[in-house]
Amino acid sequence: MKKYNITVNGKKYEVEVEEVFSAPSAAVQNAPAPAASVSTPEPVKVEAAADSGNTAIEAAVPGKVLRIAVSAGSAVKKGDTVVVIESMKMEIPVVAPEDGTVTVIKTAVGENVETGDILAMMDV
Repeated sequence: MKKYNITVNGKKYEVEVEEVFSAPSAAVQNAPAPAASVSTPEPVKVEAAADSGNTAIEAAVPGKVLRIAVSAGSAVKKGDTVVVIESMKMEIPVVAPEDGTVTVIKTAVGENVETGDILAMMDV
């Protein structure tokens, strides 16, 4: 055990800290080897659909889709609202990152989304 003096918000505290060594325990040393090896599957290539677009429009916050402001085939300018998400009782617009055409909407009104979920795709 080692003793240290720590000051938190102007108040001094005396603490004792126990040193822990990283030597493996006997139980770990005597553990049996795994019976079978696990192989990692090969990654699967997914071909993009013709209507998928080349730029994803993603949810910046988790929430519920409140409104979809555009439809597939709509031309949008950078900053135009594409989807509105309700999060923590606030309406959060999800905007087009660049000028382009929305190719597909991948969400629906009322759907719960998480941060990073793809809401729509667009061609720029």
